[in-house]
Formats: sequence, structure tokens, C-alpha cells
Amino acid sequence: SHCMGVIPMSLVIAELEDSIGTITMNHLRKHNALNEILIEEIIAALKHFKKHGARVVILRAPPGAKIWSAGHDVKELPLTRRDPLGWDDPLRMVIRQLETLPMPVIAMIEGGVWGGACEMALACDMIVATSDVSFAITPAKLGVPYNITGVLNFMNATSRMILREMAFTAQPISAARAERLGMINYVVEKEELEQRVHTLAQQIKQNAPLSISVIKEELRIMESAHSVTPRMFERLQGLRRAVYDSQDYQEGLSAFLEKRKPQFTGE
Repeated sequence: SHCMGVIPMSLVIAELEDSIGTITMNHLRKHNALNEILIEEIIAALKHFKKHGARVVILRAPPGAKIWSAGHDVKELPLTRRDPLGWDDPLRMVIRQLETLPMPVIAMIEGGVWGGACEMALACDMIVATSDVSFAITPAKLGVPYNITGVLNFMNATSRMILREMAFTAQPISAARAERLGMINYVVEKEELEQRVHTLAQQIKQNAPLSISVIKEELRIMESAHSVTPRMFERLQGLRRAVYDSQDYQEGLSAFLEKRKPQFTGE
């Protein structure tokens, strides 16, 4: 591996070469489900790259992966009456790391992108995807009340009509459509993926890193500049609590784990 005193990792491969850091999510047996270990290792790699002066980071699955990431590891969602997407949820932590990393992150995507992984991809600074990729926002399939910052990330990524369609139907949209809607940067054929991402990385690398990091942070702050009063926030949290306390939430998780279709009643 490349000159980075490789951090011993079980589920990701992290390489730093020529100021370009690459994280390959390599837990294919679990479709790169975002479990605690995988996410801890992504975060460790991001911190390592930052410390060693990477100018750009690439987040990818192994070449030819059928699924980039299947999103949350449903087995780790609490069945008890507890917020499944609290501040300390691993997905929230990795998204905060991607957003606050001072260098750009390019999501290099082949295969399906589902649920929480869709938000993780959209939290990257740029997305290059192969033409067979699709993106799905799936909490409604499980009965999960998505959290407020997560919804804001989706709002920043696409228009209100498209977000509603994706959230309410939980159906995937194609990379071609996502590119047309401005959600992603490029759709390429499989054989062009490496080259397109590498070109972007080189273009970023030639520019001034301090200038880029300031613009990235300005965008992050401005995109999140929505004032919600404590009262409104508590009301939204109360609405979310009613969802994760519901029979439908239990039914959604049970149905998923039992590999059957859920029967939702709205209770």
C-alpha cells in the first residue's frame, strides 16, 4: 500500500498517494452497510488524510461493485423506544466529518446507493457515477422518522418536488435523471469512471488548498443557515418520537429482518 503507514483496517482500504486520499469501502459481504465499524474506519481514514496533507479525497466501493452502499445496517437500528438517528448515530458522525473536512471529497459511485448512503453520497462535495447507478431515499419503507439535519442535507441536494417524490415513494432514481436534476456532477460509462474522477482530483490539486477550504466551509455554514426556534425544533422532535414509538416502526424493522413486505396501518 502507499506510503501512509497504512492504518490497520478490516472493512475499508485507505491509501494516500500524491496528495490524493482514497477510501474504498470493502465490506461487500454486507453490501457496504454503514455499520459502526465501517463508519469508524472511514472517519479514521479521513482524519489520517487531513493530518498528512491530502488535497482531495475519493470515497468509493471496489471496482465493479453492484452496490456502493446499502445504507444503514438495519440490524443496528434500535427496536426499543429510542431515536434511531440521534446526534451520536454513526451516520451522523461520518456526515459531519465529510462536511467539515477542509479538502473536497469526491464520491466515486458504481452500484446502488440506498437510504443513509444516499445522504452520505450527497454530503460529499462532488459525485461522479456510472450510468447504471440509482439513488433511493428509503426511510418510509421502514417507518423510520428521518432526522432534521438529514432532511436539510436532502433539501440542499435537490428541488422540493424531487425530494418529496423520492422520500414519499422510496423509489430509486437513475443517475441520468439525477445528473439532469443537478444532484450529481457526471454520469460516465464504467470504463471512464477512474479517469473522470482522477481528472477532477488533479484539477482540484492544482488550486490553492486554503482558498478551497474556506469556500467549502462558507458553503457548509450558508447551506445550514436555517433558523428554527427551540419550540419548533421540540415540536419536530416530538413528531419524530411518535414515529419511532409507533407500531409501524416495529413492523417496518421486523418485516425487513424477516424479508417480507411490511403491513403499515398508520399507528
